Amino acid sequence: MRRLGTALSLYGLWLLLATALPVAADLRVGDLDVFLNDHDVTVRVVLVGAIPAAFSESVHSGIAAHTRFTVELWRYSRWRDRLVMARNIERNLTYNVVTKEYRVTSLKGETRPAYVTRELRDAQRVLSELGHVKLMPASTLDPDDVFYIRVHADASLNGENTFLTRMAGTAEQASRQSDYYTLARIQ
Repeated sequence: MRRLGTALSLYGLWLLLATALPVAADLRVGDLDVFLNDHDVTVRVVLVGAIPAAFSESVHSGIAAHTRFTVELWRYSRWRDRLVMARNIERNLTYNVVTKEYRVTSLKGETRPAYVTRELRDAQRVLSELGHVKLMPASTLDPDDVFYIRVHADASLNGENTFLTRMAGTAEQASRQSDYYTLARIQ
């Protein structure tokens, strides 16, 4: 009888947590392009839904929205994959209520001037696109090894991405892995 009570209480707890979790996240890594040429390992990433609908009211009231990208280069191994390099890029979107302008600034991992616009669509495009991020010189990699790229991205209000903020709907995260690549030319 005690086991049945324990099982029912665990099932009830699971049911409560399952209904409290968000059903589907708006954030996803849409495009992930990897370029392995003779000079550099370059990655291009597009984040779809960088400003989810739940963030809109907060952004327009002056709360900053952050996006973080972690781009990782992994070497494939039959037993255990090895992280070769990781690069973090963080951006910030703020809205000025007085001038009605959006400002996208780079906080970490890149140097670019601030982008100012009056259109939310343009600000979201600049916030969510990573264009041609150079990871490392291709000459430092072994041509016979197999590599892949893994991208982790998160969008949050005020830069806080924890379990509680994801439950509250003020943070979302997504990840994607690329296909496998090698530097060796096949002819």
